[in-house]
Amino acid sequence: MSAPMEIVVCADSVGQLWNCAVLDLHSSTNLLSYRGGNTSSRSLTILNGEYILGAQLGKNFINVWEIQRKDQLQQKIVCPGIVTCLTASPNGLYLAAGIAETIYLWEVSTGNLLAILSRHYQDLTCLRFTDDSSHFISGGKDNLALVWSLASVVQLDPSHSPEPRHVLSRHALPITDIHCGLMGPQARVATASLDQTVKLWELSSGEMLLSVLFDVGIMSVTLDPCEYYLFCGGSDGGIFQVSLCSQSLSRDKTFQSDNDGNQVFKGHRNLVTCLSVSMDGTLLLSGSHDETIRLWDIQSKQSIRSINHKGPVTNAFIIPAPANMFLPDSRPGVPLPRFSRHLNPSEQGEGVETAGVCLRLAPHTQTQKETYLEKADKLYSLMSAVTDKNVFGDGENTKVRVSELEEEVRTLKKINKDLYDFSAQLLTKPS
Repeated sequence: MSAPMEIVVCADSVGQLWNCAVLDLHSSTNLLSYRGGNTSSRSLTILNGEYILGAQLGKNFINVWEIQRKDQLQQKIVCPGIVTCLTASPNGLYLAAGIAETIYLWEVSTGNLLAILSRHYQDLTCLRFTDDSSHFISGGKDNLALVWSLASVVQLDPSHSPEPRHVLSRHALPITDIHCGLMGPQARVATASLDQTVKLWELSSGEMLLSVLFDVGIMSVTLDPCEYYLFCGGSDGGIFQVSLCSQSLSRDKTFQSDNDGNQVFKGHRNLVTCLSVSMDGTLLLSGSHDETIRLWDIQSKQSIRSINHKGPVTNAFIIPAPANMFLPDSRPGVPLPRFSRHLNPSEQGEGVETAGVCLRLAPHTQTQKETYLEKADKLYSLMSAVTDKNVFGDGENTKVRVSELEEEVRTLKKINKDLYDFSAQLLTKPS
């Protein structure tokens, strides 16, 4: 049998038979399976067509397999905390993970931790790169989706903390899924939320283009390659198809089935956690907590095939088959390095690889003379530091004061989380 052009990569929360598996898109034949552990939701990714990475459910490490070696024991990347979402850039150069409310960004070639981004206020739920790897989008339980420019995040100037390019803040409840379309910085981004809406955004401006209200919370979202249709997976098992080419399309609309392209796929009995469309836009893949994966014909809305799993499906997506996936004698071009858990690994006693050379562009290629305003700002910073020293004292007094402030921050964070959970329960409580 010849190697397939497109494959399905999937995983469930039990991992009884395997951690993740590779299936033929058209026949559903199990082509490869990778054993060891189980993978959490939105945490299965392909790195550079050579490795499969999956964050272990409820643990602080990532399982790694060479993509063509199905019988190997998995490697492990130890992380600073439990990974809630994971993604690799399409160009294979960067790996991003959500740990609690923080984003960790690694450089794959060296294993160096390039950035720790703490801009969310609650746990992250999903991360997505644009198709050209120039931007990535993060979504969290704080109802926010943040657009990050990779160039600004990996800049070499340590004195400037990276800020998101756009803050997408129109959702009222946690973000459950993000889909990023094609065209790099000009792409359109879809966000799904428990507030029963899916919103479509313009990446370049951060402007909201469309908001669709449903009768149920939306757990997953995707677009077809031509972006004619928006597919939304509901908490009741329904999959809603929204036409983006309708003449009556307004910026804010309520979903209703009609003959103008707005339809419902019915078959799942529990919330739909994953959606993906084939490259030719004719097939829709869905994964659900009813322990099945279904393949749908988009034109007829009929379920072509149902594949049973041993537990709730956490990850399922369609990708072009990597070139060396079915070549058992093939090996990755570059072995994975040890991934650092600290921004400055040498200061934390971690081993630092010195054999390779890594070059990155600085934000300014020429040394510029300091302006009067920059000098004034630096002087003001020095004066503030002296004032802080006079207020807090030296040595032990400063350490005590810092410990008190850290404890106060922890207390406030706990209060904020309790208030948030209470409010979310009130809002989602059935009337």
